[in-house]
Amino acid sequence: MISFLKKYKGFLYGLLIHRVILEVLLHFGLIHIDRSAVLSNILSFIFSWVLISLPIQYFQFLKQHATISLKLLVLIFVLLTVIVNDMNSKIPDNPITFVGLVGIGLYFFSIIIPSYFKKYALSIIGFYILSLGYFYYLRVYINDESVYFEQEKEIKIILTIPFIAFILGWFYQQWKGMKTLELKKSQAELSLLKSQINPHFFFNTLNNLYGLIIEKSAEAPNVVLKLSDLMRYTIYMGKEDLVPLREEVEYLKNYIDLHRIRYQKNVDIIFNDSQCEDCQIAPLIFIIPLENAFKHGVESLTKDAYIRMDIEVAYKVVHFRIENNFELKAESQTVGIGIENLKQRLQLLYPNQHQLQIEVKNSVYQLDLTIETR
Repeated sequence: MISFLKKYKGFLYGLLIHRVILEVLLHFGLIHIDRSAVLSNILSFIFSWVLISLPIQYFQFLKQHATISLKLLVLIFVLLTVIVNDMNSKIPDNPITFVGLVGIGLYFFSIIIPSYFKKYALSIIGFYILSLGYFYYLRVYINDESVYFEQEKEIKIILTIPFIAFILGWFYQQWKGMKTLELKKSQAELSLLKSQINPHFFFNTLNNLYGLIIEKSAEAPNVVLKLSDLMRYTIYMGKEDLVPLREEVEYLKNYIDLHRIRYQKNVDIIFNDSQCEDCQIAPLIFIIPLENAFKHGVESLTKDAYIRMDIEVAYKVVHFRIENNFELKAESQTVGIGIENLKQRLQLLYPNQHQLQIEVKNSVYQLDLTIETR
């Protein structure tokens, strides 16, 4: 909403200028406002506000398009002519004034927002042919002002509604277009973040496999199979918006098993997870903290390395917690690109629906993540 207001701040400036002009005209007695004519006042306010605001909103555009600016100047001259003629004629609800204002309004929109106007031109012109025909029937053909003034308010509302609906519809279309652009931007950013995750993960895994092949380990074929499963999940399930939580857990377990095979040293790894059949989560959320636990923790320690990881689910709220120790001299455990990517993904996928806390204390790194999946 804030971005929408910023984009169309010309209408806010127009409102302020409109208010200043109105106060000046009232102060010098150049105009008089009949407080009892609420409907006429509202319609006059909307018309004059839009008339002042649109040139401000599209000032840069008008400056670059001399032809359109010239058309608007001519239109303003015609508008002033119609108003002066109405004041001099002293005819209540002058029929010529009504037709002139409607024509000026339609032509004005056709200049400022031509594509949107063209989309609804036939409907709105057809409506005004009928409504103005009814207005002329009451105001001119019957030639009885008492009959006309009995329906004056209804007729003015009928003549004004299309303009208001047209303006509101255009605003809605602009707002909808902005939301669509924001969504596309978010999807593009999310795809980019995923592409940043996958190469990093596979680079580390292939390094592990390379080490086992060099050592001619009998575990190498098993690593290839697990790597195949991991790749299959990352490539196919990673494209999905949501995946079953149990599949994400299985993916993490395969990743842990792959590292267990690699390390010759004793590593204490405990992974507790809740069973939840119908829970779904965005894919590849938890792999980054787990990767960091191995990279910055297990690999930096010669002994007593450990990883504690828990996934708990309660009322569709997923709580993920991981803790690992590390060698303080070897790694600072500062927040790197992986965690920054995780933060950005969470912001895109679960805005206002997650909490992420990181604590580093006494050579122990702890990450707590809560996600509302409802």
